[in-house]
Amino acid sequence: MNPGPTFFCTTLISPMKEESLMNTNHLKISALPLAIASLLAACGGGGDDGPQAVTLEFAAYAGGTPVKCGTVVTGLGSGSVDAQIKDFRFYISNVKLVKANGSEVPLTLGANDDWNLTSGSNALTLIDLEDATGSCAAGTAATNATIKGTVPAGDYVGVKMTMGVPFALNHSDYATATKPLDIQAMAWSWQSGRKFAKIEVTDPAGVPGTWASNTFNFHLGSTGCTGNPANGETVSCVAPNRMDFQFASFNPSTQKFAVDVKALVAGTDITVNGAGAPGCMSGGTDPECLHVFEALAIDWKSDGTGTGLPLNGGAAQTLFRAIAK
Repeated sequence: MNPGPTFFCTTLISPMKEESLMNTNHLKISALPLAIASLLAACGGGGDDGPQAVTLEFAAYAGGTPVKCGTVVTGLGSGSVDAQIKDFRFYISNVKLVKANGSEVPLTLGANDDWNLTSGSNALTLIDLEDATGSCAAGTAATNATIKGTVPAGDYVGVKMTMGVPFALNHSDYATATKPLDIQAMAWSWQSGRKFAKIEVTDPAGVPGTWASNTFNFHLGSTGCTGNPANGETVSCVAPNRMDFQFASFNPSTQKFAVDVKALVAGTDITVNGAGAPGCMSGGTDPECLHVFEALAIDWKSDGTGTGLPLNGGAAQTLFRAIAK
């Protein structure tokens, strides 16, 4: 018998705070025979046919407030200053859904396109939350806020992923790379790779001298890299700086990911540049990276000895959080 409708089921709950929602929701995907679908509406049974569609949604936030290009964002950094979004792009790779028993199932992306790339065992998506309007004029009008893919039917309770480009795909010439790795704004030529994330905020007054630099740049990428792939050389990097994170309880039918710029710069005076590049460009001794890397839960030390590896699987990260749609 051909499979009937697909059900995305969650635990029946009453309205509650986001935190409670995060702790109680789960995702159950079952393909049910049409003849008994009405008897199994609670998703207590069914076969394991698939694949089943999953969509993960991302949104730019500052604390509890949605933010976008062209509007003032308030209360950023240790000085609680105003700013505007200038750029908001990042790569997410190797998404996996997690079952109740802890087993992980990779999300299979669709065909390669402007936003998605699957190559061998690696898959990535470019999330682009800027739209080239207002203070984001240097960006692109096209946006992408979702990762869409499929998994086999099953009971999935959580999700895990990486913000970053896998090593095997990272070190190449952007000019000849496959989309979405061909974007000049995300290329990091001096580190022979990509900016894994490019989140920038700018002084809304636009007056020279108001900030040490008119823009606070957050550029995440591997650092301490040697070897030029254009010359066929093998590349190695001291600090990978790929950000792992996961949610033990997440339901993509009812929840999305808030990407919190306020949490990213918490504790950092974004109007001052103590040393190094303006803002935090992942430098191993750049003082503006201290609290930023705390938000990412990546090992960073002011003396440059940080490993660039996730701390405890990213358990303490504050950049991403699950909220109700």
